[in-house]
Amino acid sequence: MELARELNKICQRSNILSHIWTGEDIWQPSVCRDFIVEWAAVLEKRVQPRVILSDYQCEKPEKKNWKGHLLCMLEAGGECDMGPHKRVIMDWTRGIKSRPQPTVWPGEPVLMMLDDLEFQWKRGRLPNLLPAMELVMLSVLNADSPVKEDVTKQWLVRKQRSQSTDAVRYIPHSVWNWICDAAEDVTLDSDSANPDLIIASDEKRMRCGLERRDAPRCRRRFNGWWCATGQEGYTSGRHYWEVDVGERDWRLGVAKASAVRQGFRSLNTATGYLTLRLERGSDLKALTVPATSLPQSSLPRRVGVYLDYEQGQLSFYDAEKRSHLYTFNEKFAEELYPVFGTVEVVNDLVVRPADVRQPCLCPGPCLWN
Repeated sequence: MELARELNKICQRSNILSHIWTGEDIWQPSVCRDFIVEWAAVLEKRVQPRVILSDYQCEKPEKKNWKGHLLCMLEAGGECDMGPHKRVIMDWTRGIKSRPQPTVWPGEPVLMMLDDLEFQWKRGRLPNLLPAMELVMLSVLNADSPVKEDVTKQWLVRKQRSQSTDAVRYIPHSVWNWICDAAEDVTLDSDSANPDLIIASDEKRMRCGLERRDAPRCRRRFNGWWCATGQEGYTSGRHYWEVDVGERDWRLGVAKASAVRQGFRSLNTATGYLTLRLERGSDLKALTVPATSLPQSSLPRRVGVYLDYEQGQLSFYDAEKRSHLYTFNEKFAEELYPVFGTVEVVNDLVVRPADVRQPCLCPGPCLWN
């Protein structure tokens, strides 16, 4: 709450983060504790330490109404002493405020993202405004950098490295359109498809046939699992594609060039596959070793797959709800091929067109469109 108040003053934007410290947005103490510890570590690495004795350090607890105060509650949690971590953050914010004019301003792109986050939070689509806090801190940290990295990219990469249960699943509008800018026209590779699969003439749709077809044998063809790959592999850059998966069993992701495609070996991270799989219509898993179960509430009908080769991330989204499902984090060193699997015999698994940018959900005019 104190941090939100300080960041409001820094950014001169009182109508975005004010809900946090007015008590309308309540976080679990464990979430607050993790947030403060994480950002104190970031600041200690990226910001030159300031040798000062701040007002915050000098104040005695009885000078404020600490009873019921959220930060005091964290200290009383017994897990660790939060005082040093809070002092790192508060000294950082006071140091920024003490700089000569002009004061720090995060810029219109960041403000548009904050507007979108606040709008979605009021509609009940966000558990809290933690992403807004992180976004402001990232923008302020990069304000003095001569070569600024795009804050949108930093926010996305950072959030997708977290797989905790408290990770925010909602993707802000500006970030979502940035992902969609990497859209690819993915087509299915008939020469890789299991002989039981029927690939449509447009090479965008596939389903299981009732009879096994004759198909020449080749190293890249699946002869066990009902899968196929995309025609093109990727060794660099950002790439995004969407797939209508329906309600029955399916699998999506990427296969490494060295991954074996013959037989019924598990298609998981140990065998060169980074995939999600839906089993029995309700069991959604990331095929890590061991497998990682995902909430039933997140079962998608249209899945977005986003590959950032240089960042080493493969992410999955519910494209209709614009929410994050799961991210694999790995250092990629070989060609990656989109992989698709289905057991449907009636409904097709469909690779969607590349033009998937969405209109802004924010009220009023938006600079992102």
